[in-house]
Amino acid sequence: MREGNGTQVIEFILLGFTDHPELEVALFALFLLIYLLILVGNFGMIVLIISNPLLQSPMYFFLSNLSFIDICYSSIISPRMLYDFLAEGKTISYTACAIQMWFFTLYATVECYLLAVMAYDRFMAICNPLEYTVIMSKRFCVQLVAGSYFFAMMNALIQASCTFGLSFCGPNIINSYFCDIPPLLRLSCSDTYISQVILFVFSSLVVVGNGAVVLISYACIVSTILRMRSATNRRKTFSTCASHLTAIVLYYGTLTFMYVQPGGMNEVEQDKLVSVFYTIVIPMLNPLIYSLRNKEVKNALRKMFSRKTFLH
Repeated sequence: MREGNGTQVIEFILLGFTDHPELEVALFALFLLIYLLILVGNFGMIVLIISNPLLQSPMYFFLSNLSFIDICYSSIISPRMLYDFLAEGKTISYTACAIQMWFFTLYATVECYLLAVMAYDRFMAICNPLEYTVIMSKRFCVQLVAGSYFFAMMNALIQASCTFGLSFCGPNIINSYFCDIPPLLRLSCSDTYISQVILFVFSSLVVVGNGAVVLISYACIVSTILRMRSATNRRKTFSTCASHLTAIVLYYGTLTFMYVQPGGMNEVEQDKLVSVFYTIVIPMLNPLIYSLRNKEVKNALRKMFSRKTFLH
């Protein structure tokens, strides 16, 4: 603590994922394995897309960016959590906590925008195939990704300013394994009403706004698929969208449960479990979802492994 006009917290203590010390070694091993799978799966997806000429379409450009984002925002959380499983003191400085929260909010928001961009890409490819290559040019795709980062940076800046603009004068124990907004708001000795409203409003704008793009895009896609005469074409077209729909439902569902609920500040342990899902589990699942349900990715993997086998 620091003396001044009252006391001001200069560090926080992360309570962690569990309050049972006997489980920490086992949890360390489990989450280390998951983090390694995140790195291998997402780096592998990026390398596969970059190296394969058949995967140079806008859809795979966005997918490689999704893999990059999953690596980044899981790396904001996982190494610190793994360290805390084995460390006696689980303190994090005020500044480090603010930085972690800012970067996590940034990458989580970028992923929301990027999933909406990918839905728009599928809409253009399926509903407007003749105009697709003209509209979804490389320059426009780069602009869409850059725009996602710009709006995400604005959201992260607003959320971090509203959270760390509050006073923290004790206690300083965060009942979580990382510096997230809801558990931080519980610790503030200021009136957090405005910060909670801002969290709800901006989270709603991000999730609901991008969710609307997704819903409209897929409503048009479903309508187009149902009008196809060939059952084979219908199955083939839907299979290209199934993996993306799975990723959207998982990610938007958990974010909505966590942030887009007014007055949702009480279920601490429940929030902790939900946050594990979207910070660690989903980044691990995304490469599996997109590879196992995507014929082009599976074919690219087969060719890559068969080429390596032939060379050996």
